Amino acid sequence: MRMIVPPVISRREIDRNFSLFFRLHRLSAFKRAVSDLCRFYGVRQPRIQWFEYIDWGKTAGRTYEDGRIHLVHPENWKRGRIYNRERMWIQMVYHEMGHYLLWTDAERKADAFMRRMVNGLRRAARRAAAAAPRSRVAVARRRRATPSTIRGRRRIARAS
Repeated sequence: MRMIVPPVISRREIDRNFSLFFRLHRLSAFKRAVSDLCRFYGVRQPRIQWFEYIDWGKTAGRTYEDGRIHLVHPENWKRGRIYNRERMWIQMVYHEMGHYLLWTDAERKADAFMRRMVNGLRRAARRAAAAAPRSRVAVARRRRATPSTIRGRRRIARAS
């Protein structure tokens, strides 16, 4: 499956902002990175809540269907974890944002899928039902008189 991601320049800027937040705990850098991601994908920013630990320390982040994301704050990530590196925290944030982006606006996506699946079905059924009982001559007579249909009528008349 092919996935659309921001251009490399944008990804580097987003990654730089996440690193800055991990090291210096500047909330503005984190918000800038999240807003850049959301702007690229055209979605609203998620509601993010910070925790010391989630699920007794087993989980690093959790995304809910209503758009909330719970994350372990970098200060707490550095303490008492086997994998307490900056890269692991940033990858966890990307992982949770991936959940958020793929869950966003599920109803609209389902409606669009439904429209694409149904598009053209009724017309094809009508055409098949309408064309089956009639002969070619009857169908040709029902059409408007354009140069192409007039030529077709002449051919049909000659063939008869």
